[in-house]
This record gives sequence, structure tokens and C-alpha cells, in this order.
Amino acid sequence: MSAATAGDGPWLDAAAGRLVRPYTVSNGRTRPTTALDLLSHVMATGISPLGDLGPEHTQALDLCREPITVAEAAAHLKLPAVVTKVLLSDLVDCGALTTKPPVFDHNPTDRSLLEAVLDGLRRQL
Repeated sequence: MSAATAGDGPWLDAAAGRLVRPYTVSNGRTRPTTALDLLSHVMATGISPLGDLGPEHTQALDLCREPITVAEAAAHLKLPAVVTKVLLSDLVDCGALTTKPPVFDHNPTDRSLLEAVLDGLRRQL
């Protein structure tokens, strides 16, 4: 087995991939207790969680020192969004995080916006 890649710690192996399955991190839970959208913002409150929540919770809490979206947190943690939502929800439940729903300054069904997104996607392909 090869060594973990730099910066990934013991949870990733260069050849084998993730050593801990994502749903192990959330104890098999797939439903967060707090309603979180991928664009919801989460931020640390400064309150330390009681008990041992695990290394992924600690990583998530470190990411949330500044406001961050749930989607960004999932990308940084290299976990599926639903697992990330469960972790963040645990931290909200113990008072370590606060949430803010996404705010849209525009109409998400605006035709010109959707056409611009489509054009951008076509350029990427």
C-alpha cells in the first residue's frame, strides 16, 4: 500500500483511494437534522462542541471559520454533499455552527442567465 498523498492525511491512499467509506463518517446517516441547501452558508460560532465528534467534524469546523457554502465544504472535505450536510448538521445541533439560507439576487429562472450558463457549459465541452 502506498503512502497517503501530502495534505490528505491518513484518510486517503494514493493507490487505494479513500480508506474510510463516506457513510462511515456519518455513521450511516443520510438525513441531516438541519435543513441545508448546497448554497446555504455555514459559519463557526466559536462554541466548542461537547464530546468527540470525529476528525471530519473537526475539519469541517476549521473550514467554517469564515462563511462557506455547503457545496464548498463538501469539495474541500472530499465527501459527498449528503454526508457533508450530516456533518455540518451535527455541528449546528451542538451550537458550533450557524447557518444562513442562500440569498438570490436574481431570478434563478431568468432566461438570459440560463442561456449564459448553457453557453459556458458548451464552451467547456
